Amino acid sequence: VPNTDPVAPIIDGEVLTINAIYNMVLQNGGAVTFNDSNLYTSGFVISNDEAGNIYEELIIQDSPENPTRGVRVLIDVSPLFTTYEFGRKVFVKLDGLTIGFTQDNLLSIGYLGSGSELEKIAESKMSEYIQRDIEIASIVALPMNISDFSSDKTNLYIRLNDMQFNRNDALGENRKTFAAEPDDEFDGERNLESCTEGLSVILSTSTFSDFKAIEVPQGRGYLDGILTLNYFGDTFNFVVNTPETIHFDSTDRCDPVEVDCGIAATTGSNVIFSDFFESQEEGEDITGNGWTNYIQEGSRTFRAYFDDGGSGNPSLGISASVGSYNSDDASTIAWLIIPEIDFDAQDGETINFKTSNSFSDGSTLELLFSSDWDGNPDNIATSSWDSLPAAYIVQDDDFYGDWFPSGNVSLDCINGTGYIAFKYTGSGEEDYDGTYELDEIVVNSN
Repeated sequence: VPNTDPVAPIIDGEVLTINAIYNMVLQNGGAVTFNDSNLYTSGFVISNDEAGNIYEELIIQDSPENPTRGVRVLIDVSPLFTTYEFGRKVFVKLDGLTIGFTQDNLLSIGYLGSGSELEKIAESKMSEYIQRDIEIASIVALPMNISDFSSDKTNLYIRLNDMQFNRNDALGENRKTFAAEPDDEFDGERNLESCTEGLSVILSTSTFSDFKAIEVPQGRGYLDGILTLNYFGDTFNFVVNTPETIHFDSTDRCDPVEVDCGIAATTGSNVIFSDFFESQEEGEDITGNGWTNYIQEGSRTFRAYFDDGGSGNPSLGISASVGSYNSDDASTIAWLIIPEIDFDAQDGETINFKTSNSFSDGSTLELLFSSDWDGNPDNIATSSWDSLPAAYIVQDDDFYGDWFPSGNVSLDCINGTGYIAFKYTGSGEEDYDGTYELDEIVVNSN
């Protein structure tokens, strides 16, 4: 009976760390081809294509625990898990291969093809270039926050704690599968939300995966997977080898409570509050008129903004603007709160406003209501804030040069006293550093 136990490979050259070859790529303008060199790199396998969610690629990182750098090896073979198991240490011979960034901006190893594109290693050459070590390590997922995402952390096996799928994907009669919806052409994209940061990331699942038709979990918890980028290389995505690494065992979701009075057919003639910001000083914080302009996290506030249209995004005279672009903030949370309203003093209350953006990216602007905030800015974060979902707020795919009306948002189902607030959430990271503009805010009643 032949002995099929793996044997430690004989490595007859210098082994470079993944970080070392990454630095070589940066120093050489984006790609390095190794010719007549007796060099290797090594790492631990963090991809597993058994469930079909990974295809013809091997992703390795430099350490089983607390990794610092990862790389993708392109191989024209499927499946790979039978040879290169999850946690297996491998050596990659670099002679004849190129390391650089592919179209999706991920650090990758392969053949240099025509047009400077990286191509996959042929099956006949796989064992020549990829050698198994006898070590199979226990991979420990690296805990990470969404606000910590950066391009140098892609191709790493990470853990996201205190997460859930967005309620529009996970709840209700139209609960979604991982990747079997009618509009899932190549990948299913589902919104993962952080219950601690208020940020989100796309979970991308191949429509060829074995678990594509399984419905996404409805609970809350943690999940382990690989940080990657979308096809265009401009948005962070998260990929799991299998749904078994998703542990959403808690039923205590962190969805905002919704106060949905709908859209009113008419607007009353009595103006309770209004602001068109024309009295504000351009470039300064929004002040006066009873506003509470508060920074919960980060360094950015709502500020007076003016643009005559030369940039293609004209303001409506002077407008209020908020964004975390170039802020270097790990997290940006800013509030602009309307003075307290007594909803029992009249009826038929509505709010109207307009929003625009300068590419909101993954940042968000929300319209919220609180009945228990006491007016003290120090207590904003610990008070209850409910969503007012009927209002339309500009989306990232809306044209950045236009202004979008909120609709005639009814507040008539609210009783007692309370506060209406605009809350911005983002960070200094490129995918979450968007900007919103806000103007022509009017609260009416009958």
